[in-house]
Amino acid sequence: MSGAGTTPRPRLVLDTNVLLDLYVFRDPNWRPLLELLQSGACDAVTSPACRDEFLHVLQYPLFKLSPAQRVHAIEAFDALHRCLEVPVDEGTEALPRCRDPDDQKFLELALQSKADVLLSKDKALLKLARRLRRLDLFAVQSPKVWLEENAPA
Repeated sequence: MSGAGTTPRPRLVLDTNVLLDLYVFRDPNWRPLLELLQSGACDAVTSPACRDEFLHVLQYPLFKLSPAQRVHAIEAFDALHRCLEVPVDEGTEALPRCRDPDDQKFLELALQSKADVLLSKDKALLKLARRLRRLDLFAVQSPKVWLEENAPA
């Protein structure tokens, strides 16, 4: 993978569903991932567009989050993710198009940040994993699979 070996720690892009599991729902299955992020063992990156989507989703009435819960989720996110300015559509011609256009920004961020892996539970993104691997760009994995391969025992 082009991102592999370029940094001493794995560089990760997390999609919005994974972010919600970590910072809103506190899914115990992803606790090892949160601990890796908190310890600095992984380099989690985001972009203004990806961060804006997370902030927008936190407002959904479905989640019934109080203002304090939203602030807590945002503060936790901002503390553990570096926000990178990435040029819009620059150098992304090699990327396959995601069926859901709202998810394309995560692919673009992963490519432009030289991420090792995009962690997602989104079927449209996971479906592109094989093509991205063949293109030698970056991995797309579910948090479960990535943790099985990378979390300390």
